[in-house]
Amino acid sequence: DDHESGSSSTSRSASDSVKAQAKPRRLQQAAPSDPDLPPGYVQSLIRRVVNNVNIVVNNLILKYVEDDIVLSVNITSAECYTVDDAWERAFMDITAPELVLRKVINFSDCTVCLDKRNGSGKIEFYQDPLLYKCSFRTRLHFTYDNMNSKIPAFIKMQTMVESLKLSVTDQQLPMFMRILELVIALYYGAIGAPRDGDADEGSGPIRETVAPVPGMDVEEDNQGMARPFSSSELYMQPGGPDDQMDEGWVSWAWSFVPAIVGEEDEEGEDGTYHQREPGSSPSGTQQHAQPRDPVVSIGFYCTKASVTFKLTESLSESSYYSPQKVKSREVLCLEPEGITIEVLMMGEAFFDCQIGIVGCRAVCLKGIMGVRDFEDNLNRREEDAVFFMCGETLSAKGMTYLTNSLFDYRSPENNGVRAEFILDATNHKETYTEIAGMQRFGAFYMDYLYTMENGGGKGSVGSQDSPALAKEEPLPPVQESSTKRLVVGPLEVRLHSSAVHRILKMVACAMDHEYEPYCKPEPELVEERRAPATPEELSSLEEFIPTRLTCLTLLKVCITVSVAEFNLLHTLMPVLMGQKAPPAPPSVPAFQPVRPLPALRFQVERVNVEHTVPMYGPELVGLVSALSQPSDNLLHHCYAHCYLKVFEFQAGLTCQDAAGTFLPLLPIIPSFSTALYGKLLQLPACWTKRSPVPTTECIFELPHFAVQATMAQALLLQALCQSWTHSLGNGTPQALSEGLLQQVFRAPGVKSRSPSPTLECSVQNVELKLCSRATVKCASGTVGAVKVCARTPGSEEGSKEKLVPLIQGPSDTRELHTSRWLNEIRKPESLLAPDLLAFSVQVPLQGDDCRNS
Repeated sequence: DDHESGSSSTSRSASDSVKAQAKPRRLQQAAPSDPDLPPGYVQSLIRRVVNNVNIVVNNLILKYVEDDIVLSVNITSAECYTVDDAWERAFMDITAPELVLRKVINFSDCTVCLDKRNGSGKIEFYQDPLLYKCSFRTRLHFTYDNMNSKIPAFIKMQTMVESLKLSVTDQQLPMFMRILELVIALYYGAIGAPRDGDADEGSGPIRETVAPVPGMDVEEDNQGMARPFSSSELYMQPGGPDDQMDEGWVSWAWSFVPAIVGEEDEEGEDGTYHQREPGSSPSGTQQHAQPRDPVVSIGFYCTKASVTFKLTESLSESSYYSPQKVKSREVLCLEPEGITIEVLMMGEAFFDCQIGIVGCRAVCLKGIMGVRDFEDNLNRREEDAVFFMCGETLSAKGMTYLTNSLFDYRSPENNGVRAEFILDATNHKETYTEIAGMQRFGAFYMDYLYTMENGGGKGSVGSQDSPALAKEEPLPPVQESSTKRLVVGPLEVRLHSSAVHRILKMVACAMDHEYEPYCKPEPELVEERRAPATPEELSSLEEFIPTRLTCLTLLKVCITVSVAEFNLLHTLMPVLMGQKAPPAPPSVPAFQPVRPLPALRFQVERVNVEHTVPMYGPELVGLVSALSQPSDNLLHHCYAHCYLKVFEFQAGLTCQDAAGTFLPLLPIIPSFSTALYGKLLQLPACWTKRSPVPTTECIFELPHFAVQATMAQALLLQALCQSWTHSLGNGTPQALSEGLLQQVFRAPGVKSRSPSPTLECSVQNVELKLCSRATVKCASGTVGAVKVCARTPGSEEGSKEKLVPLIQGPSDTRELHTSRWLNEIRKPESLLAPDLLAFSVQVPLQGDDCRNS
């Protein structure tokens, strides 16, 4: 443009925009015309330069201010450069046959500070940094399909941190929770929601406004059915989230990429991935081929991390004008290790997030509320300070959390092999099972999977079709599914005085704020459907209804509640209940560890929780509630279902000796299993005209349950409860009787001359069902058998235990007149004996259409 002859300044300024648009095309057209340059020389030269650009940023400071919160991030240096296959700095280019480009980003000395400013906007005193001088490195791996590809086919970006040390003070905790609420509100779109006028009148009500995350953005098509947003539609369509900009942030970001495109891009020869049906010719009638979304894998790995909770206290200064100084005291530390966060996604069709932790433990530090229970001069064992343990250690588990990552020398990318990704829901669920997750991690494993497939189930749906094709052919129906699976490995929790007071103190500090919530729950608006459902819509719903499934599994949980060694809950509970905290006690007792320390232990082998809810509840309920006779399948999906299964739960008394070991469990509640099922109707206001439809329903099953205890065990349980509920003015609990402990916890192998009788209460085959409707509440159930008896073991060798029944049913009373009837345990005649109790209760509710009560 500058070499044009006869161009005046006026004509040049008048045609700036036209020349700017024509400049890239002219550059590309001029390149092949030069006889000295090979075809594509300019493109290859620019690509080689771009692939080896080094970026260095020094002293980067980011700051966020809101209300009294000041969040700042300081990074000393950040550098991005190209590396070779050994991840060493090198000058590389994309060459066949690998077609791979590797880059590394190093961040040095990252410090995150969270401070509180006063009304004038100044920070009176600076808190301890949340994160201090942490360094981490990121590896990027790009795989291309061919030399001319503009977008990689596979993008792998993973970050590694060796040591991550976080610290939070009691004043930073409310601000930290505030920032988390902000992130969640932005994720779900509660902030910056579009106005009501932005939606089309014929598109129906807005279902929910959420962030651009796969599986979250939905809209309605012309028929009122749900279809997912396309990312290009969400950010690049007129009238979108930002009406003031002609293009979205995606287009703005891509504008920085050199636009070396020309006529061949319009012909579909730009190197992007075209989705073409098998058997179709490349030169078909479709002019604009649909690009395939790249597979993106994002990972974060941390070898060891620690989160320390601190309490601050002001220091008195001699000078009045001197700045206020604050001293912090560490009271609690959470130490996870082997942390993995992996995200795998491909456009809108597939999104998966996996989080795993190899091991985790929580430790008490220093003192709490004036009680110096873990000071250095007490010489207490480290095992006494640990009150939470889950999973295994890295020394025993190994580096399994880095499996198939860019930091694993055995991964395919580090051995010159193209990695394979599982992008099918069926194969994913078969590969990443609960057992596989526990074998790789051990403490915690979460797998969130969202998929969107076409109605025929022949593959995943990519981006939406072009507008020209959408006018000719209707969009194919899509099938969405969302599954969350959470598995918690074997864990042990020891709730002694030190742990309970620290946990409650953290909760009290988190609630000590006056922040207004970002969003308030709005009342559910019930809008009647304008047009009845068509047969096509009903048949499509009968075939598939999108749901969200959440599964939680707990494995081998052990919770131990010890007798309170000190009790200052009367100063914490009012704060937790929203009241004013009472004054602190004038004198705090010196901490004296109680040994032996009796405790109540709860053990459960396995707990399963499943929760199912319709993905688009308001639309589904609005459609089904308008039907005169909906099918059972449609009614079933209008509820939120919850299943709870508990296997081998038991509770008993134990005691911790001076060495820290616990004695064998004395069962108070023998092992039993139970199940609970409940369902809740979604949007009950839509069903006011359908009174026979149940709003809530609950089913409880208990095959067997028993409670047994001696008099000494019952007194010890009472003393344990009173140690937490009653205490002296200075927090000192009442002393336990040594004779009571000796009577409960006898030495093994020693028999008492006069053993104490055991009172045992048991029930069998309990079934209970609760149901609530608009006009009536119902309850029905059965109890198979009940038994209450006193059992006395034999005092001498060869003597049998004595059983004295108090209540037992059902029982055969034909021998009631005999003397031996009272001294025998009677069993039902057979398993087919009738239940002891069966009941049914119905209570009518006063409604608008009821004529009387």
